Amino acid sequence: MFNKAWIYVGLTSVFELIWLYGFNRAHTLMEWAIVIGFIVLDLNFLAKACQYLAAGTVYAVFAATGTIGTILMDTFLLGTSISIGMMACMALILIGVIGLNLSDPSSDEEESHG
Repeated sequence: MFNKAWIYVGLTSVFELIWLYGFNRAHTLMEWAIVIGFIVLDLNFLAKACQYLAAGTVYAVFAATGTIGTILMDTFLLGTSISIGMMACMALILIGVIGLNLSDPSSDEEESHG
């Protein structure tokens, strides 16, 4: 069952990518203030997600989306190249996160109780 905890995980992942992109683009004090605002929002959604899901599960998804999203953002927005090896490693990260989520016994308990 999809619940608000996964919405928080999605939001923290999106906001992480926004502020990471901002690191490459911010030059003025106002731009840096906006980046800091996105960091604060990101950490807020991360904390909310951890209230409802196991911290390890949240962090695994957060780290995976940050890693893969940053590589894809660098490739498509900043023009860096991506190799077959990088794509293979991104696939391994995805497989690992999916495997961790599927084997998390706390998610079974939450579904049966909630």
